Amino acid sequence: MVKRILFYVVIIVLLFLIVFFGHQYYLENKTLNFSLLNVYLFHVVSTILIYIIVEFVSWKLPSQAGYAYLASIFLKIGVFVMVFQSSIFSEIELEKFERISLIIPLFLFLIAEAVAVSKLLNSKM
Repeated sequence: MVKRILFYVVIIVLLFLIVFFGHQYYLENKTLNFSLLNVYLFHVVSTILIYIIVEFVSWKLPSQAGYAYLASIFLKIGVFVMVFQSSIFSEIELEKFERISLIIPLFLFLIAEAVAVSKLLNSKM
């Protein structure tokens, strides 16, 4: 279990480093109304926490791990909206590249979570 968690953390950190610096390089001449680093760090930390939660739930209650994953995804989205509320719901309308810059890390780490959790749940069956 610890080996899987550490492997997942390494993969997520590598994914973060590659995509964040590529994303930042692409937006080099543009200014955002929010911190791109904070958005990525939020998703990295929440992705790791979600995987650890699902790992422990699948260890204690294997049949409930899928429900734990679904609940944690909804909580993640809710906390994201609360934390970045001023950026998302500001009076200034976000440019298209700013909206895309919010969506890229969300879907990237959501896909990484889904792949890792599906592998975990399939290995438990």
